[in-house]
Amino acid sequence: MRENDVIIKEVGAILSDRKRLAYVRSFGCQLNVSDGEKIKGMLKRMGYDFTDDERQADIIILNTCAVRESAEERVYGIIGSMKKLKEEKPSLIMGLSGCMTAQEHVVEKIRKKYPQIDFVMGTSAINTLPKLLLDCLRGVKFSADTGEYDDFSEHTEQVRESTYKASVPIMFGCNNFCTYCIVPYVRGRERSRRPEDITEEVEKLVSNGYKEIMLLGQNVNSYGKDLAENVTFPDLLRRIDRIDGDFVIRFMSSHPKDATRELIDTIFDCKKVAKHLHLPIQSGSNSVLERMNRRYTVGQYLETVDYIRRNDPDFSLTTDIIVGFPNETDEEFQETLDIIKRIRYDNIYSFIYSRRTGTKASEIVDMIPEEVKSMRMRKLLEVQREVSTENYKRFIGRRMRVLVDGESKKRAGYVTGKSDEFIIAEFVGDRSLTGDFVEIEVTDAMNWAVTGRII
Repeated sequence: MRENDVIIKEVGAILSDRKRLAYVRSFGCQLNVSDGEKIKGMLKRMGYDFTDDERQADIIILNTCAVRESAEERVYGIIGSMKKLKEEKPSLIMGLSGCMTAQEHVVEKIRKKYPQIDFVMGTSAINTLPKLLLDCLRGVKFSADTGEYDDFSEHTEQVRESTYKASVPIMFGCNNFCTYCIVPYVRGRERSRRPEDITEEVEKLVSNGYKEIMLLGQNVNSYGKDLAENVTFPDLLRRIDRIDGDFVIRFMSSHPKDATRELIDTIFDCKKVAKHLHLPIQSGSNSVLERMNRRYTVGQYLETVDYIRRNDPDFSLTTDIIVGFPNETDEEFQETLDIIKRIRYDNIYSFIYSRRTGTKASEIVDMIPEEVKSMRMRKLLEVQREVSTENYKRFIGRRMRVLVDGESKKRAGYVTGKSDEFIIAEFVGDRSLTGDFVEIEVTDAMNWAVTGRII
């Protein structure tokens, strides 16, 4: 029996006097949400049930995000507000995990200023949760494990938030060091899971009725470069595509410098891989891209887009854009607007640049007033709304396969879901369709979604 199994058994024995409840809250990206599901799986093995009310919990774990300083400040605020819970219930165990904990200064701050926190667990240390919890139960005042481990918790049960959509991390960490990004410092270098472990996980999910598999990584296109086996991300997609079952394969995020023609060809060749690519450009200006250390030019990015469009002019593209990178000029911002009009994305995820201590960009003295950044953001969204409104009209009269997510929050009697192209679709239907594929005919288009009727 593995050492962890022994510890889990010991913790379970200590907690066996009554049923315990756990409150786990994950912040940030889908990888963090996936980590939160593994934390829940570990807690379940130790005998915990779960609650959405932190006041009812016997253990609280905040699974944190560090991508922006505002995200950290939010967590500190929540920790502070939970001090009263600890005072009212001294037996309450409180832990912190996630990207914040990978920073030494954060761990020291927690140790010194937040005595209500009993343990801190690093991003790759989920398997150490039983030991950290056992320390708490034995009366240890503060425990921490923020070490980097190559064990990807392959045998950790996950308590998934959905019964039909599943995220499957294929790699962890990042080697790119974009100047605005903290991820390489808090997630470590790129580490790929073995392809057989990934395909085994997907096979089990599909056999259990999951309809959407989202492959996750900071840069999925780099998958396999650190493995002894010669396997690339396109190879992995083809392996998963051969798994029996009716399901759709998605992935994010893709770094443009590694989006090869082999990857594009694989997307078109595979029947189950969604005909959609999220390809973060971040800026339409070469000078800004250089300051960001993105390691591609607008011209190289457009070569990839043009290759896609030659295969399928209607192929769905989405992207990320940062507005107001330090000292971005009006001309550089205009280049970003021009690229939106040139590529005609179906959707963009846009952010006003936020200074992040610990990154190279944080050392730049930024001369752009905040009101200018806000004005640029409004202009960017205006341009994209015009593009999306026109773009979505191309689907009118066509059929779409949609995976239903549930009732629409905007219109009574309607359900909503996403098409294979990652387009939001709304149509008259019952919530009993949630988790099913349906085929619709598109009847109208808006700037954020299409509407239709079930065929």
